[in-house]
Amino acid sequence: MSQRARALLAQTLALGWRVLAEEPGRVVVGAVTQPWEADVVFRGLPPEAFTAFNTPAYVKILWTLEVEPRGDSASVFRTQTRVATTEAYARSRFCRYWAVFSPGILLIRLESLRLVKADAERRAREAPLRGGQPVGESEPV
Repeated sequence: MSQRARALLAQTLALGWRVLAEEPGRVVVGAVTQPWEADVVFRGLPPEAFTAFNTPAYVKILWTLEVEPRGDSASVFRTQTRVATTEAYARSRFCRYWAVFSPGILLIRLESLRLVKADAERRAREAPLRGGQPVGESEPV
């Protein structure tokens, strides 16, 4: 994972999210929240508690960051977000929230991906400066 991707993950965890699963090249974080509230609080839970969480008027959000190597000097970075509501009221509130705020949220996501890409490309260009070591050997992209 690039330095920017790691920084993005660190910022997400600092907001209250929690790592739910991790394997080489892939990390899944999650939180329960009420994003429609004026002061949004993200609460990370252990994986088992996250799965079982069903308190009314909440949403559960999963966010996956994944890197897939493509040959010696390329990779594909993917991000995916999934949301589940705990009941009909939460679904209604979330749908209204998403209708209003999704354009801004999607722009933030696109900018984040642009920064991760720029960092990975910069690191790939600098790889020969690190003793000729391929990018993936010292720090995964």
